[in-house]
Amino acid sequence: MAEGSEPYNTAKRDFLIKIQEASQAKWDAAKVFEVDAPEDGEVAEKFFGNFPYPYMNGLLHLGHAFSLSKLEFAAGYQRLLGKRVLFPQAFHLTGMPIKACADKLKNEIESGRAGQEAEAPVKQEAPKDAPEREDPTKFSGKKSKAAAKTGPGSTQWEIMRMSGIAEEDIPAFADARHWLEYFPPLAVRDIRAMGCGVDWRRSFVTTDINPFYDSFIRWQFWTLYRRGLIVKDKRYSVYSPKDGQPCADHDRATGEGVGPQEYTLVKMRALELPGPLAALEGQGPVFLMAATLRPETMHGQTNCWVRPTDPKNPGSDTGRYGAFRAVNGEVWITTERAMRNAAFQDLTPEWGVVEKLLDVRGDDLLGVPVSSPHAPYERVYVLPLLTIKMDKGTGVVTSVPSDSPDDYAAFQDLIKKPKLRELYGIRDDMVLPFEVVPIIDIPGLGTAAAPRLCAELKIQSQNDAEKLAKAKAEAYRRGFDSGVMLVGKYTGRPVKEVKDLEKADLVAAGQAVPYAEPENPVVSRSDDACVVALTDQWYIVYGEESWRASVQRCLDAMRWYDADAGTGASITKGQFEHTLGWLNQWACSRSFGLGTRLPWDPEYLIESLSDSTIYMAYYTVAHLLQGGDMYGGAEAARVQASDLTPEVWDFIFQEAADVPADCAVPRALLERARREFAFWYPFDLRVSGKDLIQNHLTFALYTHVAMWPESQSAAWPRSFRCNGHLQLNNAKMSKSTGNFKTLAQAVREYGADAMRVGLANAGDTIDDANFEHDTANQAILKLYRQVEWAEEALGGLSSMRDGPPATFWDRVFENEINGAVARTRAAYDSMAFRDVVLAGWYALSNARDAYLVACAGEGGLCRELVLRFVETAALLIAPVAPHTSEHIWGEVLKKEGLVLTAGFPQAPPPDFVLQEAYRYVERMKKPLKDGFEKAVLGDKAGKKKGATPPAEAAAAVAHAHIHVVDRFGGWKAKALGTLGALYDDSLPDRFPPKPNDAVLAAVKDEPELVALPPKQLRPTVFPFVAYKTKQAKEGGKEVLSVKLPFDEAEVLESSKGYLLRALQELKGLQGITIHRLAFEDLASAEDERVRAALPGEPVIVFAAE
Repeated sequence: MAEGSEPYNTAKRDFLIKIQEASQAKWDAAKVFEVDAPEDGEVAEKFFGNFPYPYMNGLLHLGHAFSLSKLEFAAGYQRLLGKRVLFPQAFHLTGMPIKACADKLKNEIESGRAGQEAEAPVKQEAPKDAPEREDPTKFSGKKSKAAAKTGPGSTQWEIMRMSGIAEEDIPAFADARHWLEYFPPLAVRDIRAMGCGVDWRRSFVTTDINPFYDSFIRWQFWTLYRRGLIVKDKRYSVYSPKDGQPCADHDRATGEGVGPQEYTLVKMRALELPGPLAALEGQGPVFLMAATLRPETMHGQTNCWVRPTDPKNPGSDTGRYGAFRAVNGEVWITTERAMRNAAFQDLTPEWGVVEKLLDVRGDDLLGVPVSSPHAPYERVYVLPLLTIKMDKGTGVVTSVPSDSPDDYAAFQDLIKKPKLRELYGIRDDMVLPFEVVPIIDIPGLGTAAAPRLCAELKIQSQNDAEKLAKAKAEAYRRGFDSGVMLVGKYTGRPVKEVKDLEKADLVAAGQAVPYAEPENPVVSRSDDACVVALTDQWYIVYGEESWRASVQRCLDAMRWYDADAGTGASITKGQFEHTLGWLNQWACSRSFGLGTRLPWDPEYLIESLSDSTIYMAYYTVAHLLQGGDMYGGAEAARVQASDLTPEVWDFIFQEAADVPADCAVPRALLERARREFAFWYPFDLRVSGKDLIQNHLTFALYTHVAMWPESQSAAWPRSFRCNGHLQLNNAKMSKSTGNFKTLAQAVREYGADAMRVGLANAGDTIDDANFEHDTANQAILKLYRQVEWAEEALGGLSSMRDGPPATFWDRVFENEINGAVARTRAAYDSMAFRDVVLAGWYALSNARDAYLVACAGEGGLCRELVLRFVETAALLIAPVAPHTSEHIWGEVLKKEGLVLTAGFPQAPPPDFVLQEAYRYVERMKKPLKDGFEKAVLGDKAGKKKGATPPAEAAAAVAHAHIHVVDRFGGWKAKALGTLGALYDDSLPDRFPPKPNDAVLAAVKDEPELVALPPKQLRPTVFPFVAYKTKQAKEGGKEVLSVKLPFDEAEVLESSKGYLLRALQELKGLQGITIHRLAFEDLASAEDERVRAALPGEPVIVFAAE
């Protein structure tokens, strides 16, 4: 049955798998998932949901299944509601990953390394202080695709072998085309085995291997191009020198979501070339290239910083620089990493080529005088800064101590510590004459923000990293938001206005150059450390103001399935809006890989995140064109792909008036295709992992509002439902650790329905979820028991009581069925599938078990209710466990048709009072059990688990006397009266804001409360108020009466037998007697213990009889 140290009996799982296979055969025969648009004049409700087509460079795993299950459960529910449901599934082949893997395998084979384990590469980590986009709804739990690419399985051969591919079959994967033919059919196999309701007629693969989809994508890009949304220009892009093209998210092993970080490189000219630098004489002007994000602060420079060589680790890259040949005959001193980026930005004589003239250490630069643009001093000096990060910027930093807390703290260290100056050979005249220069006036911080903040935070040195980070954030934020320039050409103007102007002036004067590098390390799937390149290519102009505004309107109209606990706002929507805030031009073309070529510039391929934005529309017509062949093969095709001109696609998707008279596509087929699109679009739901919000999903919104502008906004997406990543047994899924399951493995191990229950239980929020092995194993037992009990129940119908529900427990069970229907429907509507399983299976099964106990020996079961339970239980859980439900529906209940289309169960709203009565009885089990054990065993009963009550002691307390009071009195009665006056059905929460305060004001002078210390007043009153307001929101004003909404004593009388049987482990408890008390009589009760009774909280006294 599953993993573990001991062997398991797999008979129950095997039985469920047999059911699974039979149910799937029945569905296939009925073609229940093949659904078309209605004919003209027919009216039908529809649901169209979809899931991002997975990339076919391997088998589907449990993480895919988790996201996919959200759509599968939703589609099953909508099918039960009687709607026509479209759930198609395609497969993605576009881009570099498959080509990169095939080429890597080919190189391993040709070099003789196939089958050998690679040495673990040096792990590249983002620096801890790497800048991040400010995002209050920042994603968490992000996984790296490179996490498992060290040690075993780090060669492509090993990866293929670990994926279950036979050694003799691996060499075939050196041909990229083999991947396209191998993995998609296996994905179909695994999704079918999972039991998903996919219309496979509409399946397809991407790239020009499928001529129909290729034609569709060319039409899409022609349309965007004609509308001015694709342009050719030189822009910064994350770029793989090895691949020779931009590296988009889909092409990356690490660094997904990372973009270019733009800097200004300020040229600080070396006025002298002492020591080793003398070798640069005659090579051209030598500049230390300081990277800055704040060009407007150059007016306050007092020195230049470099990182000296680490004396404890002289072989490290710390303090390692170089002198490099740059444009215009200049020599630049920077890190080699930075110069590699610069080489791809037209900043070296030959594009992409780095020419190093000299290795330079940071120590060689210390004390060198430089001239820097806009500096208030003719010359400043190069000084040591120990906190420079060599993997950010250029390793050269210009110092502005007036507005940079880091610079101020380090400069003060040199001023105050002569020995520090002496250690690095820094003369006094290089430091002491230089003073802080005020350049920006910031309200509240004055004209020297950095000294002020360092003093306020008591920063002692450059090593106070945490305090400095806080001071830096404050100085930069307030400086940009409200600072005003005190010096320079733009004196008197706000910093936020002049920042870009200062940069432009420096660049125009030849005193600085624009420069960019990846925000954090990016490694391509071809194992290349990426750079930022200035490339001349085609871009989609995401971020264009009016286009972005349309996307925002689309977002505002969409349904979201999550909400922040504090604000009520959708977290998912917030993440989309954050992405809208930074996303701009996107390089959509590539030179290599697999895909579709740009129709107007066929030298380029369309990259993988750009050909996957509106393919949901293609689903609506794929079956009409491809004839059911996912590859669009000529034998199955109903038309020629070459006949699908832009005019044809316009007719189908754009409401074009007509097609050319010489159109080769039959008119009837065109009309049917148009009808399919018009019926199914827009799609009602798209499910996805949250990691696609920052690219694919936002691209999809942009492209939809572009292809179908405001006048056609009815075609815009209706909802997205995003989920977190899936953990396995509370640990990250990883092939390298063995904590990993493919979808096929999970279906074999648990059976489809138990796996699906495990997925439903794994989690419903945007946070990371967890699939528990034990949950899936337990589901096997519960599903088997559900079938077994249904068979036993149906076999015993003749012995059950005839007629409608009549007893108290009949009515309770009937009401619990009604409540389960309502709660399960609400959970399905909100896509809260863990709650579906809880309400529609676990809670309903518990209610059945309680009913069995209640009816034992008291008139037996009601046949009508048992039949209703079996039928309702099968229907409620059918979207989650369809195979088990199908078996019960057809083979046990002997119903006609399929459970999948039988309709969601109908039920009247549950009776709140009856629900409360049942909950009350269930709550009474604990005080009865605890009270009896305490009476028998003494105060330490809790420490004697399983202890058997001594016979004599049990006999002395064998009878429970439950004392019930008829109503609330005192301050609680007054509190209820106040709440009743406040209650208003027209209010969303039924009460105005802060009902607690109103109640407190009304009851604080009551006799029982007046003597309480003030600190105890709120803790005494508020819990009661909270409980009653919560009850009232569900049950109405009736629950605010001083009496319970049900007759407490009568309910207990009807439940005495049930309670005794439910607590049968209390072998000494022989009977229960109910005593009614009026509130007025409590104070005079002979037994003082009884005086504590409250409505819903009776007092139990144990006696011999």
